[in-house]
Amino acid sequence: MKKDKPFDFAAAVLSWFDEHGRKHLPWQQNTTPYRVWVSEIMLQQTQVSTAIPYYEAFMQRFQDVHALAAAPIDDVLHLWTGLGYYARARNLHKAAQALVADHEGEFPATVEEVTELPGIGRSTAGAILSLSRQQHAVILDGNVKRVLSRFHAVAETGAAQEKILWPLAAAHTPVKRVHHFNQAMMDLGATICTRTKPACLLCPLQTNCTALQEGEPTAYPGKKATKALPEKSVSLLIFLNDHGEVLLEQRPASGIWGGLWSFPETIAAETTKIKQVLTVDWGIRRSRPELLTVRAHTFSHYRLHMQPVLVRHEPLQVNNRLSRWCKLQSLPALGLPAPIKQMLSELAARERGES
Repeated sequence: MKKDKPFDFAAAVLSWFDEHGRKHLPWQQNTTPYRVWVSEIMLQQTQVSTAIPYYEAFMQRFQDVHALAAAPIDDVLHLWTGLGYYARARNLHKAAQALVADHEGEFPATVEEVTELPGIGRSTAGAILSLSRQQHAVILDGNVKRVLSRFHAVAETGAAQEKILWPLAAAHTPVKRVHHFNQAMMDLGATICTRTKPACLLCPLQTNCTALQEGEPTAYPGKKATKALPEKSVSLLIFLNDHGEVLLEQRPASGIWGGLWSFPETIAAETTKIKQVLTVDWGIRRSRPELLTVRAHTFSHYRLHMQPVLVRHEPLQVNNRLSRWCKLQSLPALGLPAPIKQMLSELAARERGES
């Protein structure tokens, strides 16, 4: 009596990819390490449908690593506006400069060397080398973690999860067609083995998936303990002068919205205290600050409540801040946080009498 053949994980995944895998995304055309790298960074924390127009605009402006390295950081952040997690853009710029300065604009040949570049971890390095050069390299992004965690019923999260999954990912990754396999694993996690309501009946791994056999695929991977997000508040000083210009400040390179342009801030919330700040810090002794509608924005580790304060007065002192006046109706190409860009747009419409 013949024994059943052992389940060939890679063969099942590749067969599914040949029929159902995504093959026409922008970064899958004219594939180079640079193009794959930019796409992989954009796809961290961002869905494919959202990333595509940003990617196309980015590639049109920065066609290769030399163009990216030579560009002002403001140009890079401007094209990233709305994508969030702006450290990704800053690291892209730094890594491009390192590639040009240290590697003549070419990506290194090994995963270990690629991970030395800013913002590139082990999985991203593996994706760059495998998808662009067909080198044998293992990946373990969020989608792949979910597929493997369910297939092997791995409940752990965080570092414990990675310690278990990296060897499993390596064991499943084939020598041949590694670029197709890695793309297929990412596609499976994104389109079939989704976080909620996975389409298990369409999955090529269903016959041997431990989580499915247990009847609870969404129980894997385990859930991290959720904590209530801290609440923070800040007032945004929107100085609008007689020339229709607003004062914007560039934020520090590190931290929230690092390197982006925003309004000056103060922790003062009440009108009386805001007036004191305007007098002491900005030299405006007679002011009529107008409190606009409060906005809220959720970051990964806290929720920020923003009180826009319209001040129709030009400060007498700017205290050597890194700032610039910008025409409200024709803003320059600066990196702006999405909520700030929205406020500027609404204020411009209001000043034109459209609201």
